[in-house]
Amino acid sequence: MSDKSPPREENLHRSDNRRQELMAAAAHLFNQRGYDATSMRDIAREAGMLAGSMYYHFSSKDDLIVATYEEGRRQIGGAVIAAIEGATDPWDRLERAAVAHMNTLFGGDNFAILLCADISRTAPTLRSRLIEIRDSYDKLFMDLIEDIPLPKGIDRGLLRLNLLGSLNWSSSWYRPGGQSPAQIGSFFVRVMRDGLK
Repeated sequence: MSDKSPPREENLHRSDNRRQELMAAAAHLFNQRGYDATSMRDIAREAGMLAGSMYYHFSSKDDLIVATYEEGRRQIGGAVIAAIEGATDPWDRLERAAVAHMNTLFGGDNFAILLCADISRTAPTLRSRLIEIRDSYDKLFMDLIEDIPLPKGIDRGLLRLNLLGSLNWSSSWYRPGGQSPAQIGSFFVRVMRDGLK
């Protein structure tokens, strides 16, 4: 009989908290400095941990950015799904999705906005994984745009890229004090709708 006792629930909870703290610190630094300019030591310092302790949670910086990307996708995807629930008009659903997207981007959390970061210089294998995560979120918008009644010949894929590009690029220029993120999201959809009539 083994005298090893199972891990206590409070220890598991603390471990989960530390993992989340590491991810939050990583997302913050990746957004501020970029992935390449951020080291595991930087992230550990930001999270108030010893660098060696991080490897209990993440085996590499690549694993860490994948986890932060997945958390960003989970947060923003969940917000969009909740926002469109119960709405039946296709344009209304798209507008609600855009508003939820913008509110989540600028809601004070670093995870969702990380999905707007430039990943063009990351290693090909990592870039492919991050694009796969981002594409799984983009599919929500593709499905919403598929439901919109549009004139024949409109490229729905380009329309999705145009809308998401506009929404995501706001992370570079948005400053509080003017229109709210929700108003900006709503504006982009209304311009798209009215310009295509």
